[in-house]
Amino acid sequence: MIDSHCHLADEKFAADLPAVVARAREAGVLSAMCILSADEAPELARIDVVREAWPEVRFAAAIHPHRAGAYAGRAAEAAAVTASAVDAAQAVAVGEIGLDYHYDFSPKDVQREVFAAQVELAVSRGLPVVIHTREASEDTIAVLREAGGGQVRGVMHCFSGSLAEARLALDLGFYISLSGILTFPKAGELRETARQLPVDRLLVETDAPFLAPVPNRGKRNEPAWVRATLETLASVHGTPADVMASHVAANFRTLIGDAR
Repeated sequence: MIDSHCHLADEKFAADLPAVVARAREAGVLSAMCILSADEAPELARIDVVREAWPEVRFAAAIHPHRAGAYAGRAAEAAAVTASAVDAAQAVAVGEIGLDYHYDFSPKDVQREVFAAQVELAVSRGLPVVIHTREASEDTIAVLREAGGGQVRGVMHCFSGSLAEARLALDLGFYISLSGILTFPKAGELRETARQLPVDRLLVETDAPFLAPVPNRGKRNEPAWVRATLETLASVHGTPADVMASHVAANFRTLIGDAR
């Protein structure tokens, strides 16, 4: 298995990261993509710590939509900050980027400008994007189409939307990554949507330390628990878990351009 999205450089893992990695390996998690906040120095300072603890980990870096407000009128600077973090981490993706209209921590127009600038950066680098979108599906797809110029590729992280929204992403050639939300008792509609998605476009993630799956809901999430999401996804597809694990691992390698 591969955890396609987690935050191992978060301070919540500072005290016991080696143990977290050991549990992930014991659970059969081969690798993970660690998401970095490009303009938060403490996270960037932990790149080497994460890499030493888990050499197989890959990185993504970007400015999250919640932090976009600091770059009002300076979208090009935001992209430059992201580019520097991508270089520092030898990142394989630009993310997470996108739009969040639920919390509105940053003005919507600024979110869109910073998002577009980072999409353009990703395209110029030939890197996929990791998309965060909440209550902003229409605008998210519009920015990807316009700023991506038909060349953008990537993944919709922590997908919890409708089948129609998933199809918009699939039409762009994107992957759909499912989190622990898939295991929640009230997520029946999401499970039905996941059942209808093609297996060659699926990924699984933890978003650790957030969104722990059942039966660990409410606890600090960690990569080992991606197994619960994978097993739920396999179940809704009527596929053995080991077969689904092979699919999502291959999909992840294709996403990041890893030919191994």
